[in-house]
Amino acid sequence: MATDVILPDLVLIVGCTGAGKTTYARKLADEIGGVRFSIDEWMTALFWADSPQPLQFDWTMERIARCEALIFNTVRQLAKRSVPALLDLGFTRRDHRDKFRALAAESGLTAAVHFIDVPADERWFRVNRRNKEQGETYAMQVDRQMFDFMEGMWDPPDQTEWELGGGCRIDGSSKP
Repeated sequence: MATDVILPDLVLIVGCTGAGKTTYARKLADEIGGVRFSIDEWMTALFWADSPQPLQFDWTMERIARCEALIFNTVRQLAKRSVPALLDLGFTRRDHRDKFRALAAESGLTAAVHFIDVPADERWFRVNRRNKEQGETYAMQVDRQMFDFMEGMWDPPDQTEWELGGGCRIDGSSKP
């Protein structure tokens, strides 16, 4: 875990599909007494039952934006009480991460990236296992088309980005 890392008001949990973001966020939240926000849980609880089939990108992104606005308002309240917030919002693209760092700065909050780095083949293996087991981090079925779509959008943070504000890179690959 990352308890030896300086913790900001806001931790952006970054990794592509299947990296283990939710698992990491849960463990870190427990370790530091922070509050975790996982977008898959919010979207599943609030919108998936009403989602158009097949899923529509614009429909989904509009609802994600609504969730993120509510989440960030709560983050501000937590920061006033010195409670760190852990954001498991995907953060697939640099511009998405930049947006949240800018929101943090505008609110006088500190933010850092915790980058979970896992090779794509291992992440796909994990996604398949999660799809089958439907354990506690399962929120929705992720098929190969969705995985590949996200993979095509993936913009991993470079060292300069994940070191900002005391961030870190976590080697999330399985050890032999």
